Amino acid sequence: MSPRGPFAVGHWTLRTIRTDSPSQGAGVRAPQPNEEPSPGARVHQLAQSGPTVLRILLGGQLRRLREANRISREDAGEAIRASGSKISRLELGRVGFKERDVADLLTLYGVTDPVERDTLLSLARQANAPGWWHHYNDVLPPWFEVYIGLEEAAERLRVHETRFVPELLQTEEYAHAVLRLAHPEAPPAEIARRVSVRMRRQQILRRQDAPQLWALVDETALWRRPGGTEVLRAQLAALREAVQARHITLQVVPMQRGALAAATGPFSLLRFAEPALPDVVYVEQLTSALYLDKPADLAVYKKQLDRLSVQALPPTATSGILTGILEELG
Repeated sequence: MSPRGPFAVGHWTLRTIRTDSPSQGAGVRAPQPNEEPSPGARVHQLAQSGPTVLRILLGGQLRRLREANRISREDAGEAIRASGSKISRLELGRVGFKERDVADLLTLYGVTDPVERDTLLSLARQANAPGWWHHYNDVLPPWFEVYIGLEEAAERLRVHETRFVPELLQTEEYAHAVLRLAHPEAPPAEIARRVSVRMRRQQILRRQDAPQLWALVDETALWRRPGGTEVLRAQLAALREAVQARHITLQVVPMQRGALAAATGPFSLLRFAEPALPDVVYVEQLTSALYLDKPADLAVYKKQLDRLSVQALPPTATSGILTGILEELG
């Protein structure tokens, strides 16, 4: 049976707004003052989150519909000529959606209202739209494309870095040197494309609705010179300027307190404005990455971030630390 009442997608409520006025015609009309926007307008708003988040939101909605109807993943898979594991991947937003599959699942789940169906089918079409990063799939592994999509939609980013300056705060020359170290056999054209991706990712910090970035950096990372002293000097000067922004917080873990930072290793915690999306911890490895969103895992990483924050010097000390390193570099 189709759920009654407002059709929820995350914290947005997609209300079915109809009109009986012949002058306006059938279907959805423009919202009046103090009235919820139409489902189509809501889908347009959701689309600003990017395809990765849309897939997760749509997958979550399909899971709730399936569970409400007490249908197993295996039975749902049969309805779209697939397996139960395919349904699991769809519900987690790990793969793209075929509009026909979504339509078949909605029929199976008893969603018959035309507006409700059109809303979710439109969401499926938006979720399949490629993000800007798809143009770089020749140099980006699929597991990292997922992270870029989540990064684009995040409201808050908490980053722990022990190796280098955080990627979102790197200068172009510094990023080039780091990527050259990471990919020593790559031709110059490939390195240039990888640098372009990193610079494009940084645009989220210049948006009007820029996310809050809170980075905890091991002091040793600030002394490493992947491109030589001059590249490091320019990087630290840019970093000192960046931390003046209200949405960027940088704490330095001093060398004498860096044991915990070294033992923990680098990772990122992403939080979203959309309540339907859980926090995600991202841990990158050489050939893959971990995406953790189970409450037990999140609790461990959040506790570690809190411990590291206590070990680190306060944000007010960061500018002075960077100035001190610059002076020592000469």
